[in-house]
Amino acid sequence: MTEKLFSPLTIGTLTLPNRIVMAPLTRNRAAPGDVPQALNVEYYEQRASAGLIISEGTQVSPEGQGYLATPGIYSPEQVAGWKKVTEAVHAKSGRIFAQLWHVGRVSHTSLQPNGQPPVGPSAITAKTKVFTKNGFTDASAPRALETSEIARVVEDFRLAAENAKAAGFDGIELHGANGYLIDQFLRDGSNKRTDQYGGSLENRTRLLAEILAALTSVFPATRVGVRFSPFSNFGDMSDSNPMATFSAAIERANDAGLGYVHMIEGDTGASRSLPAGADLGVLRKLVKGAYLANNIYDRESAIEAVDTGAADLVAFGRLFIANPDLVERLKRNAPLNEPQPATFYGGGAEGYTDYPSLDKAAA
Repeated sequence: MTEKLFSPLTIGTLTLPNRIVMAPLTRNRAAPGDVPQALNVEYYEQRASAGLIISEGTQVSPEGQGYLATPGIYSPEQVAGWKKVTEAVHAKSGRIFAQLWHVGRVSHTSLQPNGQPPVGPSAITAKTKVFTKNGFTDASAPRALETSEIARVVEDFRLAAENAKAAGFDGIELHGANGYLIDQFLRDGSNKRTDQYGGSLENRTRLLAEILAALTSVFPATRVGVRFSPFSNFGDMSDSNPMATFSAAIERANDAGLGYVHMIEGDTGASRSLPAGADLGVLRKLVKGAYLANNIYDRESAIEAVDTGAADLVAFGRLFIANPDLVERLKRNAPLNEPQPATFYGGGAEGYTDYPSLDKAAA
C-alpha cells in the first residue's frame, strides 16, 4: 500500500499530487536589485516534484529586507524574474506559492533605504544576527512603527500579493514566524505597544488579521497560507503565554478561511522539544484548513504524522536543499544526499543546483 504521505490532497481548488512540501528556504542568491535570476530558476525547477513548493522569503518592500541578496516582489524586474521561476516549475507540472516577508526589526541600517533604522512594533533591538556585505552582523536598533504607518505596511503586502499573482504563483504564504514582523506583533516579548496593535490578544493579532484580509482580497482564501512558530526562540523571541497567543492567531487564520496553517513544531531548525504547558495537539485541533507540519522531520516521522492525522502535509527544508528529487527518494526509501551548511547562504551553483538526483548519482 502507498503511505498517505505520497497520496494527493486537495485544498480548495488546488490538488497536490503528494503531501511533501518544500519549505521556504533563504539562500541569498538573488541578482543585484534583489531580482531572481537564471540560477534560481534552475534550483526551483529541479524541485518541482514537491507536492507544493513554498518560495524563499520574499520581501514585500525595501524596508522589509533583513539579509543581503534575498529576492523581493515589489519591482517590475523582480516580478519578471519570478515569472521565469513559476513558468519553469509549471512546465514540470509543479505548484509554487510565494512566501511574503517583512523582517521588521531583524535588519541592519546598511540594508535599509537611506540607511534608516529598521522598524518593529516597539523600539526593542533583537539580539540576533543578520547577513550583510560584511557577513553576519548584529541587528540594528529599530524604531517603533507609528500607528499611522500600519496601513502602508498592510498595503505593501496587498501589492506584493498582486505582484505574486502577476508573476504566476499559484498562491501565497504569509511569513508570520521566526521573529519577523508579524511574529513581533503577535508576541508580548517584542510588542509593548499601547495603541490598538498592542496589549490584548485581539490587539496583538490585529495586524495579522488586516494583512490576511488584504491578501485574501487578491487570491482566493484557500490559496493563502500562514506560517507560525509558537515555541521558537529564533530571532530573540519570547511570549508569556504562547498557547493563548497562537490559539488567537490560528482563530484569525480560520476567520480568513485560509487554505493551510504552516506550523514550526519546536525551536526552528534546532529542536522539537517544547516548553512546559505547550501542546501542539491542542493547536492542531484548532486549525480549520490543512495543517502543514515542519521541523526536523524524516521519512519515518513524516509518514507517521500524516497516517495518524497529526498533519495533513509535511514540509522539509534541509533535505530539499540537498535532494532535488526528495519525493522520489522518500518514496523508494533511497539514500539521501547530505546537506552542506557551508554553502547554504550566498554563493553560486555549488551547494545550490549541483546536488545530484538519484539517476545522476547512479550514473
